[in-house]
Amino acid sequence: MKLSIVIPALNEEGNVVELITALHKVVPSISPEYEILLVDGGSVDNTRDVAKRLKAKVIVQKGRGFGEALREGFDAAQGEHILTLDADLSHSPTLIPQMWEAREEAEIVVASRYVPGGSAEMPLMRKVLSRMLNKVFATGLALPVKDLSSGFRLYKSSSLHNLALSSSDFDILQEILVKCYAQGWKTKETPFHYLPRKGGDSHVRLLRFGISYLRTFRRMWRLRNSILSADYDDRAFDSRIPLQRYWQRRRYRIITDLARGAKSTLDVGCGSSRILGGLEGGIGLDIQLAKLRYIRGYGKPLVNASLYALPFKESAFDCVVCSEVIEHLLPGEEPFLEMSRVLQRGGNLIIGTPDYATFSWRLMERLYRFFAPGGYAEEHTTHYSKNGLIKFLQDRGFALEEVHYVCHSEMILSFRKR
Repeated sequence: MKLSIVIPALNEEGNVVELITALHKVVPSISPEYEILLVDGGSVDNTRDVAKRLKAKVIVQKGRGFGEALREGFDAAQGEHILTLDADLSHSPTLIPQMWEAREEAEIVVASRYVPGGSAEMPLMRKVLSRMLNKVFATGLALPVKDLSSGFRLYKSSSLHNLALSSSDFDILQEILVKCYAQGWKTKETPFHYLPRKGGDSHVRLLRFGISYLRTFRRMWRLRNSILSADYDDRAFDSRIPLQRYWQRRRYRIITDLARGAKSTLDVGCGSSRILGGLEGGIGLDIQLAKLRYIRGYGKPLVNASLYALPFKESAFDCVVCSEVIEHLLPGEEPFLEMSRVLQRGGNLIIGTPDYATFSWRLMERLYRFFAPGGYAEEHTTHYSKNGLIKFLQDRGFALEEVHYVCHSEMILSFRKR
């Protein structure tokens, strides 16, 4: 099955006939293998019978609310892609071919009212509230999406796996985008003209939904500011916090300067840091697939693997970068032996890690834990000092060449493999 079309509906008998008929005309031209799933939330009219007569599969919704309708639709969908749209004819099926063409550019395609070329026919007050809602979510959660509340979307079905969605109302639309973005999936907006519903009553209840939006914003804000977000490292480079911004940029300058001139560089545990983008001949490796999805835009080769078993032959690189990784690993020499194995003789090993022998870092880490709970500081399992790390690597065939610090706390050491 190429495409599943999920339509949440409640008492939409008058609109379902026109909508499903239009879908059967438009969709076969882009994908002959498709299914239409109408998720009925307890209609008391003939919505279900009409949908069945028009060869749509009807799912009787077990839970309540728009959010539950989408979840049950997603669970039942068999397609490689899933299209969602409203049953009230506000989303014109004529836009579907354009959205289908854009599927190669991103895993989520959003029909957007608020990008150039998009528009919306709705009462002034509702338009103002919609604009405010989207501005607050986009700015507050640092998302490059202008229309987070549009339900007219095309998803690659794999992007919806393991999202653990919990919102019950229309706020699930924001939750889906935030969690997909946190997993490193790409979102693209394509303009469309939003139409007023043709018939029936709106199911929007401003007060109840407003409370749901506030709760969802709070939950998503925690996610966006945690290390679970794929772009956590990238965002820090442009952080509004001066110290964090300086720290990231200082680290970037030091490491890219030390690696300059290398023909092949392996960035171990690259995360979503911009360091990889500044490495000539760089290859990024990380065990977290979401981070790799996010940094696809650099156009660098990416490998999903563990530092304990690097999937490269011996002496494959003349430079290996390992920045802010080893403190997250259990003590032992296995990771260092693997980095040494893939590094050429005379090659450059660049190691960055906090220096726990400095008072400034120990103080910094306490402040970090206080102001950023759930951040990387909670994951530091092995504490290194400059002298101890230098001796450890010298005993394993490395010669120290340069020592640099970021704020007298994070040490960046450059070694040459003898």
